[in-house]
Amino acid sequence: MPTKKTPELSFEDRISELENVVAQLESGNLPLEQSLQLAARGQELAAQCEKLLKNAELKLEELSARREEEEEPQDRLFGDE
Repeated sequence: MPTKKTPELSFEDRISELENVVAQLESGNLPLEQSLQLAARGQELAAQCEKLLKNAELKLEELSARREEEEEPQDRLFGDE
């Protein structure tokens, strides 16, 4: 059975949806089955956000390392060894 392809959500959209899920769960006014479905969706969103944050952190580390490599020769030119 083919599944529907949903558009990719941004990090901010995922956080917003996660906040909404938490608010609904905290209200305590949902039937058990709906609460379980929302809890599962919340865990999925949290895992996706964590993955996106880890990827962003890796990119920042890579950019920082690149910048340090590019700046290193300049330091030598000015006698900052």
